[in-house]
Amino acid sequence: MFLDERIVTLFKRNAHHTLTYWSVFFSFGLCIAFLGPTILDLQCQTQSTLSQITWVFFAQQFCLLIGSSVGGVFKRTLFSALSALFVSALIISVIFAIIPLCNNVLVLAIAMAVSGLAMGIIDTIANIQLVTIYQKDSAVFLQALHFFIGFGALVSPLIADPFLSETGCGNHTGNGTEIMHHFRSMLRNSPIAEHNITQSNTPQEAWEEESIVHYAFWIMALINLPVPIAVLFLMYREQLIPCCPNSTPRLLDKDELAMENQQGPEGSNVEQTEHEAGGHGDIFSCCQNDNLRGLPVSFFMIHILGGMVLFMTDGIVGAYAGFVYTYAVTPPIALPHKTAGYLASIFWAAITVGRLVSIPLSYRFQPVRLLMFNLAGAIVTVLMLLIFYTSSVFLFVGTCLCGLFLSSIFPCMLAYTEDILDYQGCATSVLVTSAGMGEMVMQVLVGSIIQTEGSYSFPLCGMIIACLGFILFIGLLLFHRMHRNYLTGTLLKSAMVEEAAPEQNGSAKTEQTEEKDSS
Repeated sequence: MFLDERIVTLFKRNAHHTLTYWSVFFSFGLCIAFLGPTILDLQCQTQSTLSQITWVFFAQQFCLLIGSSVGGVFKRTLFSALSALFVSALIISVIFAIIPLCNNVLVLAIAMAVSGLAMGIIDTIANIQLVTIYQKDSAVFLQALHFFIGFGALVSPLIADPFLSETGCGNHTGNGTEIMHHFRSMLRNSPIAEHNITQSNTPQEAWEEESIVHYAFWIMALINLPVPIAVLFLMYREQLIPCCPNSTPRLLDKDELAMENQQGPEGSNVEQTEHEAGGHGDIFSCCQNDNLRGLPVSFFMIHILGGMVLFMTDGIVGAYAGFVYTYAVTPPIALPHKTAGYLASIFWAAITVGRLVSIPLSYRFQPVRLLMFNLAGAIVTVLMLLIFYTSSVFLFVGTCLCGLFLSSIFPCMLAYTEDILDYQGCATSVLVTSAGMGEMVMQVLVGSIIQTEGSYSFPLCGMIIACLGFILFIGLLLFHRMHRNYLTGTLLKSAMVEEAAPEQNGSAKTEQTEEKDSS
């Protein structure tokens, strides 16, 4: 069988919980990928510049980090965890519904910040709950969990694509265009409307195409709505809704004995597996750990350089997903807006496929080899995008290759640092935080550069960031060698101490025997 029969049995026991947690990660992916293809329409809607609209990305990613940090507060009981998931998933649907009403970039940034907070809470709780259920068997279920991020991120650009503006809105000023934007259905056939359209230098068809993008957000709100309903139904089955008593036995009662057998004394195994869930431990408590005293410089440099590599590579992921659409619709490529809308879907589809393919590859190759191959492949791909910057065909090919190469860098880096340091969650916290910060910072930085320097700076920024990431990775390899030498020296010293201890004990016994004989 492809899967162990025991794994299948565990899944059948906890299918309702597992499918619910997978579904909330679909909401996560749905919310994280829609900004890229709709950014120009949202720019028109908010009457903002590209550098201003990039702060919307920053607001979402920054609050996602905050949500991931505070999400652990809700893990203490099943009721608090499911309640937080229900509210978070419902918030995402509400945010989708109100985005068309955000006619100011600050209001849109606040809305996306709230959605980012909900996404961070979902990220933490879904990982921890699955690990709590499956313990040491959670790896395959966590891989499937993160697959649903890619699936949701693949779906949202496909939904948005038919509703994207084909020509953009141009530069709109004045109150007349703002009134037309809100009341176009009332004034469409009036002479005043025609006069305002002429003054704005925008054809009526462009306004009509721009105006229908709100249907995409409402469709995504409806598609996401079953997710909070599924969480609420799980709470009902678990008898966690006081006003709705249920005679059906609680789902977790059937697995209580198995969970107790898998847990260590006083739940120590749960604490360990929470760290394995994706590094959502408290990074500040890690930094204050007394065990860090006396460790070599190589130990800390491995954390720093590993985090910086992910800062660069995840920064490329965030910037590419956010601005490949903008790059594609501007000269010299100048693709039709609806055609360019497929690029984000292709990118996230490649990341999803890459994550699946990396599972069997990780059994055959060491993480350091996969990291070297993926980083080199990403550099070559971005270099080719830079050389063939006028080719629309290679833009699609390069987008696919870029997603494949970048997809497995994050899990390979986690596995690599685990092999080096044998950590219990601290290194994971550092790497996850660094990756999130890179995605947040690079989106703002690249967006600002594109606004000031032009579209050609998009692949150039990618090339520079990828090269910096590779240089940092070479530094990581050097410090890995230093740390390995340190560990080898420490083991030799401990072995010498252990060998000397029996000799000292033997000599002490001999002296005691001689003293007894003399007495």
